[in-house]
Amino acid sequence: MKTIKLAFALIIATLAMTACVEDKVYEGPNTIESVILAPEAPTSADDVLVTAKVSGLLAVEKAVLSYSVDGDLVDEIQMAGNNDIYTATIPAMADGTKVDVKVTVTNEAGYTSIAERSYVVYDIPNPYKQLVLNELFGAADTDDGKYIELYNNGDEDLDLNGVVIMKDESESWAGEEGEVIKAHSYFNIVGAKGMLGEGGSGPNPRPLSSGFSSKKSVLIELYDPSGNLVDKFQRGEKGGEWGAQSLTNNKKTWSRCPNGTGKFMIADKTLGAQNPDTGEEDETVVQ
Repeated sequence: MKTIKLAFALIIATLAMTACVEDKVYEGPNTIESVILAPEAPTSADDVLVTAKVSGLLAVEKAVLSYSVDGDLVDEIQMAGNNDIYTATIPAMADGTKVDVKVTVTNEAGYTSIAERSYVVYDIPNPYKQLVLNELFGAADTDDGKYIELYNNGDEDLDLNGVVIMKDESESWAGEEGEVIKAHSYFNIVGAKGMLGEGGSGPNPRPLSSGFSSKKSVLIELYDPSGNLVDKFQRGEKGGEWGAQSLTNNKKTWSRCPNGTGKFMIADKTLGAQNPDTGEEDETVVQ
């Protein structure tokens, strides 16, 4: 009987220790999956609604929105919401004001997460809203055959100095002084994965600094020189991290059909030339 009691006590102790270990494994900060500004390109007449999407195993204790102008903190606002979506509003600002936004989420264990955005108030329409991700190709056998094509829908040339492409929430390419995309024209960024600044074998000496797969979840974001999001391409969902979700291998491109204005569709390659008017629907692309 003593042997049975001892064995039972050992089992209970082991389960208790396992539970403690598991609790520690899951402790950590929550993830701020996205911070969305509405409108994305505000005028001086617009309040800006900031929406943060949060995920994690621990309950959120508080979410705080702080915003600064010219580096000076203006206000901190307790965000309203539940354990997934939190919102707060920034009042309208004068034309030309650059606003830096920071969302800080603290969970019940005291861990904090921070996400930052910025925007510029324009009363005259932002010309960079005419700049789009027009064609993306990631199915080449080697990285020097992969590319992202930009297109300028506007009637004026755009200086690409300071324009940034983010891949999976990390900077992958930034325009430099002297790089310009002409009105109603294309700019091709050819090559990927660590070839940046190394004079890779692709025709563009400054390709993307990261890989680009045609069979994984991916997020490509395009920002203007003021830090405003002007376009994005999303395939699949982030999950634990971008690239972790396996999807059907698209051996063609994702192209805006019609050229420059349509939604992303599967189509044949037309690098540096007009995309077809239509293509094949791809339900894995978030439009």
